[in-house]
Amino acid sequence: MNKSQTSYGDAGFSDFIQRAFKRHLGHSLEDFEKPVIGICNTYSEINRCHSHIKPIIEAIKRGVIMAGGTPLEFPTISVGEMFTSPTTMLYRNLVAIDTEEMINAQPIDGVVLIGGCDKMAPAQLMGAASADKPAILFTGGPMNNGEYKGKTLGACSDCRFYWQEYKAGTVDEEEIDQINERLAPTAGHCMVMGSASTIAACSEALGMMLPGGAATPATENARLHQAQETGKAIVSLVEKNIRPSDIMNREAFENAIKTLMAIGGSTNAVIHLIAIARRLGITIGMQDFEEHSRTTPFLANLRPAGKYQMQDLYYAGGMPAVLKELSSLLHLNNLTVTGKSMKENLFDIQIEEEYRDVIRPLSSPLHKEGGIAVVKGNLAPDGAIIKPKAASEHLLKHKGKAVVFTSLRDMEERLNDPDLEVSADSVLVLQNAGPVGAPGMPEAGMIPIPDKLLKQGVRDMVRLSDCRMSGTAFGTVLLHVAPEAAVGGPIGLIKNGDWIELDVSERKLELLVSEEELIQRQKEWTPPVFTDYKRGYPSLYRQHVLQANEGCDFDFLLPESDELDQKEPTLAAKQSNR
Repeated sequence: MNKSQTSYGDAGFSDFIQRAFKRHLGHSLEDFEKPVIGICNTYSEINRCHSHIKPIIEAIKRGVIMAGGTPLEFPTISVGEMFTSPTTMLYRNLVAIDTEEMINAQPIDGVVLIGGCDKMAPAQLMGAASADKPAILFTGGPMNNGEYKGKTLGACSDCRFYWQEYKAGTVDEEEIDQINERLAPTAGHCMVMGSASTIAACSEALGMMLPGGAATPATENARLHQAQETGKAIVSLVEKNIRPSDIMNREAFENAIKTLMAIGGSTNAVIHLIAIARRLGITIGMQDFEEHSRTTPFLANLRPAGKYQMQDLYYAGGMPAVLKELSSLLHLNNLTVTGKSMKENLFDIQIEEEYRDVIRPLSSPLHKEGGIAVVKGNLAPDGAIIKPKAASEHLLKHKGKAVVFTSLRDMEERLNDPDLEVSADSVLVLQNAGPVGAPGMPEAGMIPIPDKLLKQGVRDMVRLSDCRMSGTAFGTVLLHVAPEAAVGGPIGLIKNGDWIELDVSERKLELLVSEEELIQRQKEWTPPVFTDYKRGYPSLYRQHVLQANEGCDFDFLLPESDELDQKEPTLAAKQSNR
C-alpha cells in the first residue's frame, strides 16, 4: 500500500526519518509492511457518550492484530450533545474536516471510525467518504433502559416528557430529582430511536457497519465481540481495497432512507444522509425522502413514536431483523463492509414470534407510511419535515394564528409572559434559528408549550421553525423550514396574527396571505446584522453552510463533480458578503 510521506523536498530523507520514528512503541519495520489500520479515537470525558470506549478500542486492536494488521490509534475532535455550546451541529462539519484530513494525512491504509453521540457518526462518514480510504464505522452503543417506579425510562424522550410535567405542576421537585437520577443509568448514547440510534441503524443499511452493531447495548459483552470483529473486517477491506465509494452508492442511500422510514427515526438523519451522499457526488433531496415515506411502512415499534427502546430491539434481533423484514423493498445486492452483499448478510436471519410487537411484519405494520413526512408550500418552498407518528393526530390538519418569536432569545424572554396572546390553537413560530441564523441550527424546534397553557392541560401545539429538534423529542413540530429566515426565506416574513395552514396528509404548509403581500414583505425585508461570531470557525460556518435541504455541509467541501458546485454561491455566502 502507498502510504503518505511527509514532504521535505527529499524523498530519500523522508523515508529515512520515517523509518527511525516508526520504531516507537516497540514496533519493528516489518509491522508497517502489514495493513496499517488507524483507529479514530474519539474518547472524551466531556462527551459522555464516548467516555467508555477505551475497552472498545482495545478490542478493535485485538481484531486487527488477529487479522494480520497493525493498529494505531489517533485522536480527533469529540463533541457531545449535552455539553457543547451552542450546539453540536455547529461543529459537525469541523469534525468531518478533522476526520477527513487525518485519514488523508497519516500513513494508514484503512480506518475504524468510532462514533456514538448524535453528530459524530455522520461527521465521520462524511469525512471518510471524502477521503475514500477503506473505512468501517463502529459506535459505543445505546444505554440500558432506565426505570422509575416500574416505568421504563428513556433518555431523552422522558427528559422532555417529565420536564414538561414538572413545569405543568404535575411532578414535584423531589420526584423530578429522582427521575433525573435514573434517566441515563449506564454508559452509551440515548436508548430510544433518537439521532444516535438512527444514524447507527442507517449505517447498517448503508453497509458501513457490521450487522447488529447499531442496537447492541454499550454494556453487553457482545459489543466488545463486535468491536473485535470490526478490527478483523477493516483488515479485510484493506486487503480487498473496498472503499466507502464502493459501498455507499445511490442504492445504498435508498436503503438507508427506507430504513429511516421503517424505524421512525430521527429527523436529523435527513440532513445527515443528504450531506454524506453529496460528499460522494450523489444528490439526494427532499423528494427522495417523501417518495420513500409514502411507500415504506413503519415497522419498528420504538420510542419516541412507539412503545419499546433499543435494548428491546437488540433482544428482538437488532437491525438485521428489521432489514430482513424490509428486504423485499431493499437493494439486496449492494456491497457491505463484510465484503458480502446485504442479501448474503441477511440470509440466515429469522425473527422470533415473541418479538413481533417490537418488529412488526411487513403485512401488518404499525403504520402504512414511514415515520417522516415532507411538507411544502409558500411557507417552505424547499420543504420542511415532521414526524407524524410522534405528533398529535388532531393537529395534523390545523389552521391557526401565528405567535412569532424572532430569535431564540426573544422566545426565552417572552414565551412565558402571562400577557402573551396565545391559545392552544395558535401556531408557535421560531425564526432565525437555522444554519446561518443561530448559527448551527440548534435543537430548539420543540418549542416549549407556554406555562399558562401547560397548566390548562395543553400538551401539544403546532410549532414550526428553521431549526432542528432532538430525535428523542415528540409533538406536532415542523422543522428545517427552508430557506431559513436569516437568508430571506418566507418563514422570516411571518407576522403575529397571520393564519397558517397545515395539512400533513396533503403535505401542505401554507402562509395564508396573498402573493402580493408576500412580495411586498420580501421587498421590505432586511437581512439580519450579526454582532456575534465575527471571527474564527463560527464565522466561516456562517459564510459557507448550505441550507437544511442541502445537508448543511460547507459549499467548499463538496466534490467538484457535484451539481451544487455549478450553482451560484450559497445564500449564506451571499448574505455574509452584504
